[in-house]
Amino acid sequence: MVAAETGTLIDKRRPSRTERRSRSEGCYFLAALAFAILVASLPNPLYAITLSHADVQRIGKKVWQNECNGTIAGLTSWNTGEDFASLGIGHFIWYPKGRRGPFEESFPKLVSFISKRGAKLPTLLLGTGEKPCPWNSRTEFVRAQHSTEMNQLRQFLVDTIDLQAEFLIARLETALPKMLAEAAPADRASVKTQFERLTKTPQGCYALIDYVNFKGEGVLHTERYQGQGWGLLQVLEAMHGTSDTSAVDEFASAAKSVLTRRVQNSPIERHESRWLSGWIRRVNSYNGG
Repeated sequence: MVAAETGTLIDKRRPSRTERRSRSEGCYFLAALAFAILVASLPNPLYAITLSHADVQRIGKKVWQNECNGTIAGLTSWNTGEDFASLGIGHFIWYPKGRRGPFEESFPKLVSFISKRGAKLPTLLLGTGEKPCPWNSRTEFVRAQHSTEMNQLRQFLVDTIDLQAEFLIARLETALPKMLAEAAPADRASVKTQFERLTKTPQGCYALIDYVNFKGEGVLHTERYQGQGWGLLQVLEAMHGTSDTSAVDEFASAAKSVLTRRVQNSPIERHESRWLSGWIRRVNSYNGG
C-alpha cells in the first residue's frame, strides 16, 4: 500500500480469488433476486390442464365434429375465397410459400408438436424447418384430392386425432397469461377464477378449448367491432358466478351474448347474421344443448 497526497491509504494490490468470487456471488444474488421479483409480478406463464386420455380423445372428436362435421374429407379443406388450407380437427391454417394473411399460421406448429411426440410424419412433411403448403391455390388443392400426397396427409391427420387435441389443450394453457395481460387490472382475478372454474371438469375444458379455437383468445384489438371483442377473454369477463357446477351453463350463456353482440356490432355489408344460428348451435354443445 502507498500513501496518497491526502494522507489516506490506497490499496493497489489485485483482489484475491476469494474476494473476487465473493463479489461475483453477491452480484449474482442481487440479479437473481431482481429476476425473481420480476417473475412474481407477471401472470403465471402456463396453467396446466390435466385430463385423462379418454377425455382428450372425446374432446378431439367433438372439435372434429364442430369444424369438419366429423368427416375424414373435412380434415383436408380449403374454403372458397381463402388463401390457405385448413387442416386437421381444428382446421389449422397452412399458407403456401410466400403467402401470409391476417390469421396466425398454426399447422406447422401442430406438425412440430406431433413430431416431438414421436409420431411418424408423411413424406410431404419430412425434412427440417417449417414447410409451406405445397398447393398454391384452392384449385390446385382440390385437383390433388386423390393424390398420393393428399391421401397420406389425410391418413396422418386421422391417426393423430388425440395428439391434435393435446395441441389444442397446450394452446389453451398458453392463452391464460395473454388474456390476463390484456384484461383490465381490476378484472384479472375474476377472469382467472372463471377460467379455473371451467377447467375443473372435462366438459368445461371442452368448452374452453373449442371456443378459443373457434373465436380466438380475444386479445387482438384488430378483432373487435366498435371496440368490443368476441373472443374467450370477453366471454370470461361476462361471467361472475362462483359455483363449479354451473360454470359450463354460465359460459354457454355468456358466449351466446358475446356472439350476438358481435353480429349487432358488425358492419352491415358483412351480413354476419347468417352465421349466428350456426354459432349458437355450436355453443349449445358446451352444456349438452
